[in-house]
Amino acid sequence: MNNIKPSINVTPLIDVLLVLLIIFMVISPAKPTDFKAKIPQAPKHGGIPNPHTLIVAINSDATLKINNQDDFGTVEAPEKLIEKLSEIFRKRSENHAYSVGAESRNDLTEGEKIEKTVFIKAPRAIDYGRVAKVIDAVKIAGANPISLQIDDLN
Repeated sequence: MNNIKPSINVTPLIDVLLVLLIIFMVISPAKPTDFKAKIPQAPKHGGIPNPHTLIVAINSDATLKINNQDDFGTVEAPEKLIEKLSEIFRKRSENHAYSVGAESRNDLTEGEKIEKTVFIKAPRAIDYGRVAKVIDAVKIAGANPISLQIDDLN
C-alpha cells in the first residue's frame, strides 16, 4: 500500500472567489456621500435680502416661526409649518420662481429649478432631537436643500 495523501487543489476555488468578489463590487450600489448645503450670504443690492429666503426659527419655548411670523405650530406638532411651506412651494411652482442660476439650466426638471431652500435657525441650547424633528417636517413640505443656522447669526 502506498501512503499517498490526497491534496486538494485550491487554486480554482480562489479564482471563483475573486470573480465573485469583483462581481459584487461592480453591482453594489454606490452610496451618495454628498450633502447639499447653502451658506447664507450677505445681502447684495444695498442690504435688501432675497425675497425667496425662508428661515424657519425654533424659539426657546419650542414654537416655530417663518421669517419672523409666529404661530406655525411647535416642534412636537409642526402641521401648520408643513402646510405653510407646502403652500409657498406650490405658489412658487405656479409662478416659476426659480433658484438663482437655475433658470437657464436644461439638465434640471421644472420642479428642481424652483427655489426650495430653507434655513433652520435654532438656539445652541436646544437639543438635537428637536432640530431633527423640524428638519423632517421641512423635508416633508418639499424643501431642498436644508441648511442649519445658529441663533448667533441674523
